[in-house]
Amino acid sequence: MKEIVLDTETTGLSVQEGHRIVEIGCIELENLIPTKNVFHSYLNPQRKVSESALKVHGYTDKFLSDKKKFADIADDFLKFIDGKKIIIHNAEFDIGHLNNELSQINKEKISRENVIDTLEIARNKFPGSGISLDALCKRFRIDRSRREKHTALIDCELLSKVYINLLDQKEPAFQFEIKKKNNNTSESIYKNYSKIVIKASDKELAEHKNFISKDLKKNFY
Repeated sequence: MKEIVLDTETTGLSVQEGHRIVEIGCIELENLIPTKNVFHSYLNPQRKVSESALKVHGYTDKFLSDKKKFADIADDFLKFIDGKKIIIHNAEFDIGHLNNELSQINKEKISRENVIDTLEIARNKFPGSGISLDALCKRFRIDRSRREKHTALIDCELLSKVYINLLDQKEPAFQFEIKKKNNNTSESIYKNYSKIVIKASDKELAEHKNFISKDLKKNFY
């Protein structure tokens, strides 16, 4: 089963006030294990970033001014998420902004039926407790030292771990790296997944067979 962990950063909170998306990050999971398939893009929102949003993610108007517009990446984004469940923390916010962007370019909106909101899962599982992404990372002892600012790919990485813990699944151990590309995008790579299968060599198999044979003769003959 393939799922997409998704996060966005925006110029501000309210779509009604004309705020736009400045970053989209997506990490693909297959049977809860991150694959190498990642979608990431910074976006030119064609408006100023609010002071409050700038404090959250740190993306300045100057930094975003030469980035692609949402319309330029929409088809690739929709192809990446097509047919997969989407995992979001506080889905109302991200889906609201994504559907606003899609409606502006006459694209079909994302159905809420395809979305799993980890905020709702956490609220039902831990009533009365902190359920922000930071609070859940603390609860599950997930290292968030790299989260100096809210950035889409790092938040997706953290959310993928939170999601696994919310489902009461044992979290697989993996290492996460982000490599910067020349086109201002990032490539996320997962390496050294803990459940690596190491096959015995022909020599080792022969030695094992010889050992077993000698042990059987010693105990039964």
